[in-house]
Amino acid sequence: MSASVPRLVIAAPSSGSGKTTVATGLMAAFAARGLAVSPHKVGPDYIDPGYHALASGRAGRNLDAYLCGPELVAPLFLHGARGCDIAVVEGVMGMYDGAAGEGELASTAQVAKLLRAPVVLVVDASSQSRSVAALVHGFASWDPEVRVGGVILNKVASDRHEELLREALESAGVPVFGVLRRVSQVDTPSRHLGLVPVAERRGAAVDAVAAMAAQVEAGCDLSGLVGLARSAGALSGAGWDAAEVLDFSPPPPLPVPSLGAAAPRPPLSALKGPRPQTPDGLEKRVGGGSGRQQPDPQAPDGLKDADRCSEGPRRPVVAIAGGPAFTFSYAEHAELLSAAGADVVVFDPLRDEQLPDGTRGLVIGGGFPEVYAAELSANEPLRKSVAALVDSGAPVAAECAGLLYLCRELDGQPMCGVLDATARMSERLTLGYRDAVAVSESSLAVVGTRMRGHEFHRTVVEPGAGDAPAWGLRSPRRVEGFVQRGVHASYLHTHWASEPGVARRFVERCRTS
Repeated sequence: MSASVPRLVIAAPSSGSGKTTVATGLMAAFAARGLAVSPHKVGPDYIDPGYHALASGRAGRNLDAYLCGPELVAPLFLHGARGCDIAVVEGVMGMYDGAAGEGELASTAQVAKLLRAPVVLVVDASSQSRSVAALVHGFASWDPEVRVGGVILNKVASDRHEELLREALESAGVPVFGVLRRVSQVDTPSRHLGLVPVAERRGAAVDAVAAMAAQVEAGCDLSGLVGLARSAGALSGAGWDAAEVLDFSPPPPLPVPSLGAAAPRPPLSALKGPRPQTPDGLEKRVGGGSGRQQPDPQAPDGLKDADRCSEGPRRPVVAIAGGPAFTFSYAEHAELLSAAGADVVVFDPLRDEQLPDGTRGLVIGGGFPEVYAAELSANEPLRKSVAALVDSGAPVAAECAGLLYLCRELDGQPMCGVLDATARMSERLTLGYRDAVAVSESSLAVVGTRMRGHEFHRTVVEPGAGDAPAWGLRSPRRVEGFVQRGVHASYLHTHWASEPGVARRFVERCRTS
């Protein structure tokens, strides 16, 4: 089948050009006009999608060709955009920037091509006039498969400055869809990993999104941009569906639950295998499914078959950490857990003193526990509840912030004490995509399972790996993370849509632990 959702990709020559302001402002402005807007973000970033969700009223979703493979970009897009009038996709970095050393992989340009979507280039015009035409011409002509449909000029100083810019771009044959003047910066404060998440500044974030919308509404041709969005080509295939992909991604046999013994692991020489290019190239993947199935596109949120997935055994409760301290999560993870037969319940470790009633599994994603270390430490009843769950052998999946929370302490503040490790803030930023292979049997994966992930943190855990590490990484070459009892804890952020069998495996472990 084919589908045609009107859509725009918002790109820029470089970071700091104004992509987030324009993309978020467009989402809010379109929504204010009564359009159902589907918000998307290129790359692994968790923070911008929070602002997108606030602007559009729908879950912000990521499109990452490195984490999920190029072949899943369109299906995941169609899943998120189901029932929407228009989609806005915010790019990452500069338009042609992607995974280091991998060519166009994971770049905004690649995603635009995979989506057959026109690109709107946001240009910081603050220090140029006629030269803007050469800049835009270069970006528009670098890859003939990328269609730059127009530009939005940002930080324009005056009417005369605007006149010079428009004159130059007219000669280049590139339409101008908007001009944003130099104004006081919208209040979107940043810290060591980017913008402060929406969950930490709800009222101020609402005001910031409203300011972006007003700026875009005043300076952009919204009707013209909708027309450009409608020129996007039809996409073949159907939207991703959590229940459908689980049917084609059965998990491998579960390990016998153990409260202490570490599973054997292969040597680092196991990492010398072929470098996987997409999920289809991962020959040792759990279940071997690619996730490119053909579900009913009318099904809401990909969860129509959840009951079918859970016929027979009870639905275990899987608790997912949320609130201001743990804001990093991909929407598809909860959808996969639900489709695999779990009842997903979100809780706030800053406020809730116990895990949700009946919890049989725990997922703790990324966020900023270092900012809330004192408050998390002060919630001793919850820390004890988490430790008791681990002692029972229940499965726990922890990524980055979740890893820190499970340590003995974070910056001197007592944490859950599940892992014999300490965590602290660091001046050094660890950032980048990673190729990983599971080197210990766990509640998520069997030994040899290959996945791709992303690291993004300014903290250090000592030691960096337990007796049974979670992953072996190709570059830099090392093992990292912890597997013990039912815990799988690591710095690595992964996207389960690339390996849906891990969700079913996790839920089955919830039932059997």
